[in-house]
Amino acid sequence: MTAGATGIAFAGLAWTALVVVLTWLASLARHDVSLVDRVWPVCIVGAGLVYFALLPGHTPRGLCMAVLGAAWAVRLCLYITWRNWGHGEDRRYQAIRARNQPGFAFKSLYLVFALQAVLAWIVSAPFLPGMAAVQPLGWLDIAGIALGFFGLFFEAVGDAQMGRFKADSANEGKVMDRGLWRYTRHPNYFGEACVWWGLWLIAVAGAGFGGAWTIVSPILMTWLLLRVSGVRMLEADIGERRPAYRDYIARTNAFVPGPVRGNHRKPT
Repeated sequence: MTAGATGIAFAGLAWTALVVVLTWLASLARHDVSLVDRVWPVCIVGAGLVYFALLPGHTPRGLCMAVLGAAWAVRLCLYITWRNWGHGEDRRYQAIRARNQPGFAFKSLYLVFALQAVLAWIVSAPFLPGMAAVQPLGWLDIAGIALGFFGLFFEAVGDAQMGRFKADSANEGKVMDRGLWRYTRHPNYFGEACVWWGLWLIAVAGAGFGGAWTIVSPILMTWLLLRVSGVRMLEADIGERRPAYRDYIARTNAFVPGPVRGNHRKPT
């Protein structure tokens, strides 16, 4: 990476740091660390847009990456804000708060916010070589763009289906196993992973080996979705809280969509 590219990369890190510090200050006033979830997509794609603004010249590839990234970020930011509005701090962050008392207000700056700033910066990596590349668009770009927008559509449909399910009081206490949720327990996470694998393909299409190293981005995002803040954390105790979910786990893939297992569907 050249000195100029390194400077642009660190401008992206400065962006993520600024966003999380401001959000940390807001969290102190609101007593709600889960505000960080609302700005997570803003941190990632904001860094990408910083690269786009600072790089000389704007290529069709860079514009495609900016549009895909911005569409993903706006949708997810608005959805998380709408979903969490008026519900206070997420129980996952309440548990982190309880484990790190006393002094969690300050500790949260590095335990939650600084960590997410660095992770967001790493996830933004494909934007820089992809947007800097001057190669004409090719078949791998088309594949990456198609995968990215498929993932965006898949997660948006999954979130909309879950939103409608929860809005119906008749579904209180039931397990959502309809629509996309019939084939994967987390269509939103699967779709999100597709977005980042698509963006990585676009970076590789433009920059070749110079973009291949950014595979750390989709790997990190997929790992977070599966093993850290996503599937594992959400399902850690759900079987005890909602026994019907255990049957749902037995018949439905956790991540990649697949056929329903078993010969019948047990009541939920």
